[in-house]
Amino acid sequence: MLRAAFLALKRRAAAGVDGVTWEDYEVGIELRLADLHDRVHGGGYRPQPSRRTYIPKADGRQRPLAIAALEDKIVQGATAMVLSAIYEEDFLGFSYGFRPGRGPHDALDALAVAIDRRKVNHILDADVENFFGAIDQRWMIRFLEHRIGDRRILRLIQRWMKAGVLEDGIVTVDDRGTGQGSVISPLLANVYLHYVFDLWAERWRRREARGAMIVVRYADDQIVGFEREDDAHRFQQAMQARLEAFALKLNPDKTRLIEFGRHAAARRSSRGLTKPETFDFLGFTHICGRSRKGQFLLRRITRADRRRAKLRELKEELRRRMHQPIPIQGAWLKQVLTGHFAYYAVPTNSRALSAFRHWVGDLWRRTLRRRSQKDALTWDRMARLVGDWLPPPRIRHPWPNVRFAVKHPR
Repeated sequence: MLRAAFLALKRRAAAGVDGVTWEDYEVGIELRLADLHDRVHGGGYRPQPSRRTYIPKADGRQRPLAIAALEDKIVQGATAMVLSAIYEEDFLGFSYGFRPGRGPHDALDALAVAIDRRKVNHILDADVENFFGAIDQRWMIRFLEHRIGDRRILRLIQRWMKAGVLEDGIVTVDDRGTGQGSVISPLLANVYLHYVFDLWAERWRRREARGAMIVVRYADDQIVGFEREDDAHRFQQAMQARLEAFALKLNPDKTRLIEFGRHAAARRSSRGLTKPETFDFLGFTHICGRSRKGQFLLRRITRADRRRAKLRELKEELRRRMHQPIPIQGAWLKQVLTGHFAYYAVPTNSRALSAFRHWVGDLWRRTLRRRSQKDALTWDRMARLVGDWLPPPRIRHPWPNVRFAVKHPR
């Protein structure tokens, strides 16, 4: 298990406080793993503090990450494999984040099919404030004790949570949080929300809801749909109280209850209101639209802030690569666009894909023109470069109902 966990790590991931990289640890790997195995079982293993780093978010803020030492990543990975096999029997169907065989597009498909086929008139876009940093570690251990009888595993998890975070030469230890970015934190987050939210929401849907209700959760992002507005308001109030009982709370600035669904546009128009509001989920803005036949169509387009953030990142990187040969620049941009399309190339998003490719080509043109004052780059030559290197936008994902029907024949 330790060997499998080591091979599953990213080769080029940042090093922790020990400074050991994947390539460093690979030298003499069998002896290293045997020694680590003996220390884990003999009680000699002690986790090191995680190294604090920050990555930019789409809204301009910084997301804190905790980078564990390499041996801690290995032991966490092996432990997560064991625990995942246990909890996959317990986790509910509407939980999609960080689970084997499930990904963000599965959650997006489930949400799209539910809005299209169920009686959804209102959407609650719920955001938990600082979730990974607010998890109560005592509640976490109590939840784990429901299914884990081996005290050694529980002690390992407690040690990881108590190892602390190193920032500016100072190690801080808190009784809250799991350290976002660690190997085991996604599984622990799912366990916490399974008991705090999933089981409660499923029971509320069966016992309290008076109309239809849908739930889709990906990590700490929850979308809940309702047929009746009074159900939506009662659920939001109950959810706030439920989260507060376990040291969590909804972000008032990001949690929204909106009118949404196949009848939302007509109902709002009859009241003299504008088009239905939109909501964001997993990088896409969801919009109430119409097909060419005039029927309701859920449109999903790339979030504008994500697109702008990506273009700013590309602009800065192109300036660093300004004097590279054009074939090297083109091959890199092709790789970037291929990755972008692999995620965002869903039906109804064609215009956003074309616009993104256009702006990437324009950034490339501006970069090449800055290389020389002579500026021999003509529009025709630039068009050929874009055609040769930048892949054309095309839809690469099936319609949600098609893929959802394949995975869920019911």
